[in-house]
Parts: sequence; structure tokens; C-alpha cells
Amino acid sequence: MNRKLEPDIETIFMMPRETYTFLSSKLVKEIAQLGGDVSAFVSPHVERALADCRK
Repeated sequence: MNRKLEPDIETIFMMPRETYTFLSSKLVKEIAQLGGDVSAFVSPHVERALADCRK
């Protein structure tokens, strides 16, 4: 998108360490709805609740 807005300006994307990142609950819900593994992001209780919502 940046290139479309201003083709002469280069954009650099720098990823921070995981400890400095924000995790959106919307993203976790989407992963769960698509059948993905969310165990690295939520507690086992929340993982079961998300799985129950898919049924």
C-alpha cells in the first residue's frame, strides 16, 4: 500500500521480539475458527472454549 501511495519512498518492516508484540484476540479467534492450533497463545481452558464454539 505504501508503494501505491508514494512509489519513491522505501518502506522497511522491522519485527520486534515476541516479548514486545501485541496479540489480538480477534486473530486468535480467527485461527481457532479455521481449525488452527492456538495452544501457544491461550490457556488450555480458553483453547477448549474456543474449540466448543466451533461445534
